Formats: sequence, structure tokens, C-alpha cells
Amino acid sequence: MSETPRFSRVLIANRGEIALRIQRACRQLGLETVAVYSEADADSRHVQEADVALCIGPAAAARSYLDADGLLLAARLTGAQAIHPGYGFLSENADFADAVEAAGLTFIGPTGASIRMMGDKITAKRAMRDAGVPCVPGSDGPLPADMDAVKAIALQVGFPVIVKASGGGGGRGMRVVEREADLAQAVALTAKEAQQAFGNPTLYLERFMQKPRHVEIQVLCDTHGTALWLGARDCSLQRRHQKVLEEASAPGIAPQTIAEIGERCAEACRRIGYRGAGTFEFLYEDGVFAFIEMNTRVQVEHPITEETTGIDIVAGQLRIAQGDPLGVAQADIPLLGHSIECRLNAEDPFTFMPSPGTITRWDLPGGPGIRVDTHVVAGYTVQPYYDSLIGKIISHGATRAEAIARMQVALAEMKVEGVSTNIALHRDLLADPDFRRGGVDIHYLERWLAQRTAP
Repeated sequence: MSETPRFSRVLIANRGEIALRIQRACRQLGLETVAVYSEADADSRHVQEADVALCIGPAAAARSYLDADGLLLAARLTGAQAIHPGYGFLSENADFADAVEAAGLTFIGPTGASIRMMGDKITAKRAMRDAGVPCVPGSDGPLPADMDAVKAIALQVGFPVIVKASGGGGGRGMRVVEREADLAQAVALTAKEAQQAFGNPTLYLERFMQKPRHVEIQVLCDTHGTALWLGARDCSLQRRHQKVLEEASAPGIAPQTIAEIGERCAEACRRIGYRGAGTFEFLYEDGVFAFIEMNTRVQVEHPITEETTGIDIVAGQLRIAQGDPLGVAQADIPLLGHSIECRLNAEDPFTFMPSPGTITRWDLPGGPGIRVDTHVVAGYTVQPYYDSLIGKIISHGATRAEAIARMQVALAEMKVEGVSTNIALHRDLLADPDFRRGGVDIHYLERWLAQRTAP
């Protein structure tokens, strides 16, 4: 293996709370940071605290945070030797990762080849099957053009099935089919949608699981052959395929079962030469794990894994990119207590309409077992151009009950004025009896919201 170049200055190709989170990890390791920002984010906290800051364009993400050429130019102008993409934007763009490396810089993440492999759901499932990771029953490869052959596959898998785009994600490019008579139309519509959204009409088919949970395994892999799994997260509370609340570990699943799946994920990473942080996402139903996709980046919910393992995932990404070994063995990683994350969004808690504007009051909670990851301060203006996430409250306790109790106190202490937030939604969820029992499925929140009435 060729020696990985060392770097001392990192360009953070992102904004908001994750940009500040990366900046703090860099400073902890003695690395200088370059903040790039759109005109709308000129007053952001990570911009103010960076060693170097550079405006890269107007508010529109396509002309700033998604401008790959502009980001590479910014790195050259500021002397950055490495780029951390955070999450969202270009974080899972294989072409961008390749361009960073081709420019002689270090991409703080997997190789472009790994991103490309795991970004194609068909290729990813094939790699996972080869490594012994259980997958959702479905087609072995792309759906054939012949509809009779497609129907034969669906009948073998068993209805209901779900037709998915190979390059899809975020809940787009998928369609549930309850009966054979509807299959042809579903395939045609999904292919058209996939072509328009992802530039790739390739489809595959899986059995549609009725009431699964969404459980994920975090991994961290260095370039010296060490691949670690860092426990499990339950992310089943979702609205329109977007996570609302997450917890670690997944309640009600035996630690030995989690360990067996974790080891298979780590082995898969060793087989494909994966480096950096990543997350294996599974559907879990009736005691069975079924792989659906891998996210090749740090995730919004990474703090709950940090709280339950003591591993700084972002600092780990930086050390791995420097070529350093992780320096810890699987047996040395504890799984301590329970942690919950509530995503705070500037939105109406009942209509979910975004609520841009200036925050006039911002009182943060505190106390044992409470962490708040945010870039917001009083006087901060929530922009209408980007995701509405304004922070994350993370609780940790010796038990799940203690983590819930601490989160309830934190949510009661949190005071925000000037914009609407979803704090009330989280308060109601934490009081819900089914959530408190643990193990709700991925459709639960949608059903719950349909029955909820505004005050």
C-alpha cells in the first residue's frame, strides 16, 4: 500500500451543524480548517471560527455546496490538502471523490470505487450476499426487459413486492405492487421516474416487508485491514422516509444477534477494501435482518453511537484519512447504556411546513447525559434554501428508561422563539406508550400522525 499523504488543513465542504462538528474534530487533532460558504451562510458560526473562510457562490446549493469545480478551486486557493464532505450535498458522489484524489488532495471518506459500488443497489446487494450479509429476497440482478420474465421473478419472490431504482435513495424511485395485474404499469412508471431523477432507469425487485423496523450497523474501517462495527441504531421513526428520532441500541434485539450481523458487516468491509465511516441499513422483521443499502458517509445520527461506544467517529474519519491505524480492537469497544437523538427542525410540528426566519430565543438544555449538536445561536437566521435541521438533542442513560427521562427533561428545558420547531412532536412521541415499549415499525409514525390532532 502506498503511503497516505499527511495533511494539516481541511476544507469542510458543507454547512450547518455537521460543518461545525467536523471543525471541532479537526481542531481537536491540531488541524486547520477552511470554511466554504454560500452568500446566505456568511454569518454562520463555523465560518466565524474557521482558520480560513471563502465564499463559493450564491444561496442556491447547485451554485455553491454542489459546485464540485468551485470546491476544488477553493481548496487550491486556500491551501487545503484534504476535503471532508460531511453528509448530504457531495458526500456520496463518486465522481467528486475521484476528482478530489485526482487533484492530489485527500478525500476524507471511501474511495470513489467504493461509493460507486455501494451506491448501485444491485451491485451492493451482490457484494453483501458474497460476504454472507443477509439481504431482502428479490431479483439477483437488474430486472429483464421481458415482462413475462419480470412476472416470473415476482411470483417466485411472492407478492406484495416493491420495485426499486438501482440508483435510488431517500424514498424516491420505488413503488409497492400488491398484485400481478399491477406489475407492468409499476415497472414502467418507476423506470421513467428513475431515469428522470437519477439518470439511470435500471430497476430491481424485492419482497415488500409488511411491518419491518429500520436497524442500522455503524462501521469504521482503516487502511490497515481493521474493520470495526460500533453497535446498532434503531431509526424506525420516519416520516416520508426521513428519520425523525433515532436510538442506540435497537431495543428488544439480543446483543448476540447484533454482534453476529455486525461481524458480517465488518467482514464485508474487509472484502471490498472499504475505508472510513459507513452504515449498513437493514429491515428487521420476525427476528430476521435483511440488508437494503449502505451509506458511505457519516450520518446525522452518528452521535448516539458515539455516546454508547465512546468512539469519536468524525475524529476516526480524519485519522483514517491520514493513514493512521484505528488502534482499537473489536473486543475493546464497549456498548454502554442507551442513547436517543431528537432531530430539531425549523418547521411546524403539525403541518411540517418549513419555518425560516430569525431565531430570537435559543435556550439549550443541560445536565447529566445531555448533548446538543447545533450551529445555531440567538439571532441566527434559518435560511429557506436548505434542509430545516437546526440541531440535535442527544440523551444518554444507563438504561433506555433513563435516556427517555433525560430527553423529556431536555425537551422541556429547550426554548426556541422566532421560528416554529418540532419540539412538541418529540415531546408527544416520547410520551407515546407504544414508543416507550420499544420496537415500533417503520410505518408506525405515519399511522400515529394520521390520528394526531392539533391543539
